[in-house]
Amino acid sequence: MSGVSAAQDGGPVAGTTASSRSPYTLAIAADTDRSLVRGWLWLGLLALIVSGVYSILLVASRTPGINAMLPVEDFFRVALVVHVDLSVLVWFLALAGMLWSLSSRPRAPALGWLALALACAGTAMLGIAPFTGSGLPIMANYIPVLDGGMFLYGLAVLGVAAALLVLRSLIAAPALGMAFDGSDVLRFGLNASVIATAVALLAFAASLWLTPGGLDSQTYYEIAFWGGGHALQFTWTLLMLVAWLWLASEIGARIPLSPRIALLLLMLALVSVFVTPWAYLAHDVSTVEHRDLHTWAMRLGGGISIVPIGLAVVIGLVGSRRSPQPGHDALRAALIASMILFASGGIIGIFISGSNVRIPAHYHGCIVGVTLALMGLVYLLLPKLGYRTPQGRMARWQPSLYGAGQLMHIIGLVWSGGYGVQRKVAGAEQILRSKAEIAGMGLMGMGGLIAIIGGLLFVIVVWKALRAPQSVAKEGQS
Repeated sequence: MSGVSAAQDGGPVAGTTASSRSPYTLAIAADTDRSLVRGWLWLGLLALIVSGVYSILLVASRTPGINAMLPVEDFFRVALVVHVDLSVLVWFLALAGMLWSLSSRPRAPALGWLALALACAGTAMLGIAPFTGSGLPIMANYIPVLDGGMFLYGLAVLGVAAALLVLRSLIAAPALGMAFDGSDVLRFGLNASVIATAVALLAFAASLWLTPGGLDSQTYYEIAFWGGGHALQFTWTLLMLVAWLWLASEIGARIPLSPRIALLLLMLALVSVFVTPWAYLAHDVSTVEHRDLHTWAMRLGGGISIVPIGLAVVIGLVGSRRSPQPGHDALRAALIASMILFASGGIIGIFISGSNVRIPAHYHGCIVGVTLALMGLVYLLLPKLGYRTPQGRMARWQPSLYGAGQLMHIIGLVWSGGYGVQRKVAGAEQILRSKAEIAGMGLMGMGGLIAIIGGLLFVIVVWKALRAPQSVAKEGQS
């Protein structure tokens, strides 16, 4: 179909003008260091594999009946810490590194490789930390930790890797053209996510410097990671919006949003992240006002960009036909599942009251929305990086299965949260008093199991594409 061909060539969609409906696609430059891009992809895949192992044990520890067979009280928290940090922090950082390296100019390559090496080392340290017997699990928001030894060293190494990755990405940032077409919008979104990450790293450093000593571990890490954790949400949001626009254009959707308006919306999200330094200048890091300012900036800045771009993508999808191109069914499924999960998480967040399992339902929806968008980009980029195009029933159904499982998971949490089931507890600590509460957590467990299967299928699909012979991979390249 003409719209698909135009999107792949980077030109305007048939029947439209470049100024009004330029496709949001991004070509890989000939001088891109594809080995570095692939390295970040492999790191992300490794993080998902290890976090998946922990997630199996994590879901089992909260599922009625099964949890009685596990040493829940300690094990649940340890597994939760490692699972969250690998499946969110490392996975997102690795995919950010992949996208930033893909769009960068060939400058300071040594910094890029050093960042990747340190990120791999830090990830390995996080993964093995529970087996070294070091650290009490602290369920701090954004970055839970095992307070001691190997885990904290690994987290520090990962922080240095992130700083080097951001520095290299700023040095090698691509210049934007004057045409303000769809490609420029995606480049701006990626550049903006680099800047947001730089702000987040500075916020982490400021919080670690300013957080009062003598606090208990829970309070200390909650304060230390609050500001930077909020700023990082702008990074993930910007990457997700880039993914939505790119995936929609790739499958031939005509997005009724001009590149100039899209650029403005992404710019508003970027501007909002600069509330972060103002929060440090205006209020002490331990005050409620400091915390609330970060929360307000995230809600306002994210909403301004997400809602109109999301609506434009939905309209484009509704008005588009299914693309006959190989692998495009998987891209469409990932995009739709991402938007449904992110919207569900956002809606749940509006109705949160008290400290119960509705809170993890909210951030699970939002985080999984970002994860599915990045999964879709991986499927899109594999053939462009010289690997086989993910296609067939497994690739086509994987995003829907993973998304459906996660949706069941968060519905179960919302259901149980209505009865006051507390977050960050498991086993006997959950105090499930009624059949309705047990049913809700049972639905959570079933959905979690389905999501684990969906995540495993993603690893299998990508692994098969990565291991494909070069001759086969070239046949699938777009």
